[in-house]
Amino acid sequence: MGFLNLFAISSMPVIKVLLVTGLGSYLALDRIDILGEDARKHLNNIVFFVFNPALVSSNLAKTITHESMVQMWFMPFNILITFIIGSALGWVVIQITRPPPHLYGLVIGCCAAGNLGNMLLIIIPAVCKERGSPFGDPDVCSEYGMGYASLSMAIGAIYLWSYVYNIIRISSSRNSKEVHINDLSITKSSSESSTVPSDISSAEVTEPLLSPNQLALPRTRFEEKPQVSFSDKIRQHLDMLLQKMNLKRLFAPSTTGVIAGFVVGLVPQIRKLLIGETAPVHVIQDTALLLGDGAIPAVTLVMGGNLLKGLKGSEIQKSIILGIIIVRYVALPLLGIVIVKGATRFGLVHHNPLYEFVLLLQFALPPAMNIGTMSQLFGAGESECSVIMLWCYALASITLTLWSTLFLWLVA
Repeated sequence: MGFLNLFAISSMPVIKVLLVTGLGSYLALDRIDILGEDARKHLNNIVFFVFNPALVSSNLAKTITHESMVQMWFMPFNILITFIIGSALGWVVIQITRPPPHLYGLVIGCCAAGNLGNMLLIIIPAVCKERGSPFGDPDVCSEYGMGYASLSMAIGAIYLWSYVYNIIRISSSRNSKEVHINDLSITKSSSESSTVPSDISSAEVTEPLLSPNQLALPRTRFEEKPQVSFSDKIRQHLDMLLQKMNLKRLFAPSTTGVIAGFVVGLVPQIRKLLIGETAPVHVIQDTALLLGDGAIPAVTLVMGGNLLKGLKGSEIQKSIILGIIIVRYVALPLLGIVIVKGATRFGLVHHNPLYEFVLLLQFALPPAMNIGTMSQLFGAGESECSVIMLWCYALASITLTLWSTLFLWLVA
């Protein structure tokens, strides 16, 4: 297939995303105010709690079988590799650009976590339906492509809320502690200078007075400390880890939808009841598909409205934005080609052009939009995150088209 034909096939999905995103930005303007901040919040809640779970559960239920599970085992490792390499490259960006400490987590998060759900859910069906697509029958391609994209969304959500969430949390808490310590030191120095008389020497001030209780021997000096078993220590560390992790976000509705899709797809008795036109209660599956169809346009409109915040600008260094763009749109896709093609050559990935295309595309996506939610939650670089997202998604229209064309050429 000619390179120009592949370029045309790759550009159509991106153009559709741009059109819907532009409409979302237009509706979010102050003079239009149809998709204002409150409206975006409510629509995002509907997508999060209703549309996304219905979308991923219905598509996985149709495509997940024991055979497909064997083929898709590499995807969780592939996504984990994108997070690990992205984090390492994000650390390099921090060493080069020297951003403020409270932005460390934001930079690493933007380099590590891609938009593994929504973008794939938009791009894959559009590529399948284009004339001349190298993936064969459009209906079969869309069915399996949506299954791959749904699984990618769930795995990405788990990594995002268990890993990136805690990186941003630790970065923001470290900055707040530094500010708190500086405030305490200033307050302490001012109070000491105002309360200590000038005729008292520094030695007299610093010399502590010992109370009778302090002169007495400590009672606990010869007491034995209670022994803590190794299993108790492990249990304590696990309890601390679970308390710090946001389990409510980790087991998001989309993740619950994935679990439901796996149960329906892998249990033959349930599958016969729900899947197929002759299934007794196939109306449940049809309803879930109907609800899931609303996820893609709704989330794209919300994304366009959220990107409008970046137009207001901030004081973020241009070198930080450039570093994140180079990581996400140059370094990661190149490394992704080496990893995926190497895994295919060594037999780790079953030869399937559509599956390989999804694995490659996971390395070339813009940063996850939920990073903006995390920055708002911890108050760490909210305006900077909006500017980063604006530039990354504006350039994604070009980079996604070019990389998709190359990926199609590699797998076709």
